[in-house]
Amino acid sequence: MSSYQAAFKVWRGDAGGGGLRDFQVEVNDGEVVLDIIHRLQATQAPDLAVRWNCKAGKCGSCSAEINGRPRLLCMTRMSVFDRAETITVTPLRAFPVVRDLVTDVSFNYAKAREVPAFVPPKGLAPGEYRMGQRDVERSQEFRKCIECFLCQDTCHVVRDHEENKTAFAGPRFLMRVAELDMHPLDAAQEAGIDRKRTAQEEHGLGYCNITKCCTEVCPEGIKITDNALIPLKERVVDRQYDPLVWLGNKIRRRPEA
Repeated sequence: MSSYQAAFKVWRGDAGGGGLRDFQVEVNDGEVVLDIIHRLQATQAPDLAVRWNCKAGKCGSCSAEINGRPRLLCMTRMSVFDRAETITVTPLRAFPVVRDLVTDVSFNYAKAREVPAFVPPKGLAPGEYRMGQRDVERSQEFRKCIECFLCQDTCHVVRDHEENKTAFAGPRFLMRVAELDMHPLDAAQEAGIDRKRTAQEEHGLGYCNITKCCTEVCPEGIKITDNALIPLKERVVDRQYDPLVWLGNKIRRRPEA
């Protein structure tokens, strides 16, 4: 096994402020950035805070920014970097720092609670649901989400504009709305929940300008923009501007004589 010394810059600090610290650390063949962070903890910075759990790219815990790009520390191999390159590791920029590489991502859980859950169809008990395979596959892609929140972090609507957070759910949760809206068994409409209206008016779908940056950083390869956000936008536009849909809605709202 060959090894070499790599130059690292790691952000150290807390909510009150901080900065980049320089480190020289050993790297071995086959290692990922999380291995190096653990080595720093073991040899040079025992109080370095980092969040991680599975080290297999499935828990989403070790999200950070490596050379300015949102990534999972455990899925970023050292072999993708030039050995002479200085590697910079910083916390997710869109969320408040707790300490070092750990950020407060509670914004995302608050947004998750704002999305009404799946509404089961009346008359069907759990286990009696039946769906076409195409419908299953259509929403199954979105179920691969590991909630690493890299898409939330890279979305410039919240990354560069803190004031938008109150009105914008972000790509991860707009994707959840899209999944439920396209679910053939979701009875939200019968329960008085208009997912298209809430997507636009409560979750800020109109803020999204489909730059696809969320798709580019997704470690699960989910086509968030093409398969969730754009189709949802199209359905919202149909509902809002299609003259036949508008007329149909007017007719349905006419009071009984």
